[in-house]
Amino acid sequence: MHMLRRSCFLFTVGAFALLSAFLAPSASAEAPGSVTMTVTALGNKEAEPPAINKEDVQFYINKAHTQIADWRHGEKLYLAVLIDDSLDTDVGNQWNDLKAFFNAQPSTTYISVSYARNGTAEVAQDFTNDHELDAKALRLPIGPGAFSSPYLAVLDLIKRMPAGPMERRSILLISSGIDYFYGNFPESQEVEPAYERAQKENINVWSIYYPDAGHLGRRWFRTFYGQNDLSRLALESGAESYYLATSEPVTIKPYLDELARHLRNQYLLTFKASGGPKGRFQRVELAAETPGVQFLHAPEAFLPAEK
Repeated sequence: MHMLRRSCFLFTVGAFALLSAFLAPSASAEAPGSVTMTVTALGNKEAEPPAINKEDVQFYINKAHTQIADWRHGEKLYLAVLIDDSLDTDVGNQWNDLKAFFNAQPSTTYISVSYARNGTAEVAQDFTNDHELDAKALRLPIGPGAFSSPYLAVLDLIKRMPAGPMERRSILLISSGIDYFYGNFPESQEVEPAYERAQKENINVWSIYYPDAGHLGRRWFRTFYGQNDLSRLALESGAESYYLATSEPVTIKPYLDELARHLRNQYLLTFKASGGPKGRFQRVELAAETPGVQFLHAPEAFLPAEK
């Protein structure tokens, strides 16, 4: 009987502990009124920047100096690679460099591979830190017939991103930037919703330009406006866009090398702010006290509504 009571007691304690752990808020969840944004430290030219401490950073909201609640180097990263299925199939010549990029990432980086088609992101490999699996998910694009909107696909992919704003999350979009659903003149109507959603979710959207298949995708004005939209999406989400005029790059390795350097030097900045009864976007700026260091970040942050 004594042993039975002891077993029941241990079972009750264990069940309570398990239930408490299940109901407890996630460690990555933001405190009420807190905002977290990803900041990339840039060194001079192609140099690795030094480690940046909290006291080395000056932070401003709408030009008003604001206290930083937390500053930490990013460790875990969720990187979603989104390949436009309308690309010219010779982009497959770049896959060896992309595979090498995957395999060079640390085990704390979880990568997924998706293809943009019909305004959606079709997942070929879900997030994993087994980068050999990511490499195996690469295939040739469909080419003609897969025309859609890469920005709608980005919005679809953002909905599927794991974790929350307290973890680093990025999308690498390989696309011509041409929106065959809505057009790009003067700008695709889906670009602004895409980068505003990325700002709210603290997701950086990097992009590499590559031409579409067929003659329509190679007309200068389409290419020009497509690249403009890719650049706008990257800039507004705190990332960069890579392209070589309107030509396809001989190799994307230099772009991937620079992206890898940026991802190694990212920090998570948390601050307290209120967006009023409805929430609002607000301009933010950062300045480094460390000589030769600059910061890459979204120019606006979404301040949550008061609760």
